[in-house]
Amino acid sequence: MDFQLKTLTVARAAAEKSDVLIVLVGSAPIGAKDPLSARIASARKAGDLPDKAGKLLALYHPDEVAASRVVLAAIGDGKPESVRTGVLAAVNAAKAQGPKRVVMVFAHEADGAAVASAVAAAADASYVYTTTKSKASNGEGGRSIRQLVLGVADAAAVTQAFGEARATVSGIELAKEWGNRPGNHCTPTLLADAAKELGRLPRIKCEVLGPKDVQKLGMGSFAAVAQGSAEPLRFIVLRYQGGPKDQAPVVLVGKGITFDTGGVSLKPAAEMDEMKFDMCGAASVLGTFRALGEIQPAINVVGLVPACENMNDGRALKPGDVVTSMSGQTIEVLNTDAEGRLILCDALTYAKRYEPAAVIDIATLTGACVVALGGVRSGLFTSDDALAAALQAAGEASQDRCWRLPLDDEYAEGLKSNFADVANVAGRAGGAITAAKFLQRFAGDFAWAHLDIAGTAWKSGAAKGATGRPVGLLVNYLMARARGTSAAAPSPSKSARKTGSSAAARKARSVQ
Repeated sequence: MDFQLKTLTVARAAAEKSDVLIVLVGSAPIGAKDPLSARIASARKAGDLPDKAGKLLALYHPDEVAASRVVLAAIGDGKPESVRTGVLAAVNAAKAQGPKRVVMVFAHEADGAAVASAVAAAADASYVYTTTKSKASNGEGGRSIRQLVLGVADAAAVTQAFGEARATVSGIELAKEWGNRPGNHCTPTLLADAAKELGRLPRIKCEVLGPKDVQKLGMGSFAAVAQGSAEPLRFIVLRYQGGPKDQAPVVLVGKGITFDTGGVSLKPAAEMDEMKFDMCGAASVLGTFRALGEIQPAINVVGLVPACENMNDGRALKPGDVVTSMSGQTIEVLNTDAEGRLILCDALTYAKRYEPAAVIDIATLTGACVVALGGVRSGLFTSDDALAAALQAAGEASQDRCWRLPLDDEYAEGLKSNFADVANVAGRAGGAITAAKFLQRFAGDFAWAHLDIAGTAWKSGAAKGATGRPVGLLVNYLMARARGTSAAAPSPSKSARKTGSSAAARKARSVQ
């Protein structure tokens, strides 16, 4: 969608040519005396437009408006959450008529956060996946709204927030696109090609490693997961250089299982089609880089994506097999459906070479996290309080929220093995935490956080599809770091570094 920002009052918006005019009405009194503002005030006084966010009142061919249809949308207190609720309701109502150009105006002053929320909600409500649909079923390209003009009292005051929101939406929609693609349209090779396209953006470079490269690096754990598939693995390395060369980068690691059968530990047939979404962590890394390429912040970021399928053939990994990770640690594979951690651990070891300021891995890792948090918040795991605070703040600001879960050492007891340094599963109890404890073994040399997005990366049922999360959270976090407004720079504790170095020496919807 083409988003535009204009300085508009309600009266000026009423004169704009459009198919639909949406007016976002807060609970504060309306001081303007133009005909449309007067009509809005009358509707509120009569109780036809309650203040509750999301309530709507539709007008057809009002004399004082150029648009044939007007939707008045309540946004309550005008906070970002309320704006999102109002915009989602209004755009969903408006798009039923197939409008091409929509004008949306705030009836009151709006700050940058409200504007960003409006842009994100409008994009979310109007998004349509069309890649693998025929032109006949697409209609005119799926999304009917071609242009949305957002009117505010002072466009100059919110230009930066608007630009960053528009770029973030581009990243979210890229993540949705690749998350929604079926497994045969999103192989590791095709995902790598998408990453290469990002290399065309300013300050972004892409490198793709194949099976032989991964073997030379000693990524035995990653390679073992891929060995049962006819599709060759890909290890994607993205670099965004926006800061000084000597600035330590933030490293994002995205789980890229482009289809997950569970391997020999086969998943139930019901809803197995949704395992195409098991690469949404990887998609969020690509989406974040898309946003970075447009915003161009002064920060260095590295993206690492281990991409492969988890399939069955005569060479597939078996329960009880022992594999050797890039770190040198051996892993007993008790469940082949716990493969995500097996590819991530090698990527985390690879991340060490960048001497990172922080490493964040993003993965549709455990059904246990869905049980714990549902589809509202992503699970956050880290032993670094500053990093936790920064990510939680970014989640709140972007309305892409997470919730911190514990990492007590006692949770690692179940990962002990008689036949290897560590087992890849520890039973059902606390499954999201024990998975994080497994990954923590490979992240002892840097500040690290793990985001389990198994419950938030996609929706099931009638609204089935990728959400693009947590691109919003990640972009907000990186922008805060670039501005120096995030929590204090995280740093691993001495005990964490010591643990890491010694370790290196020696779903039906259960997403693993």
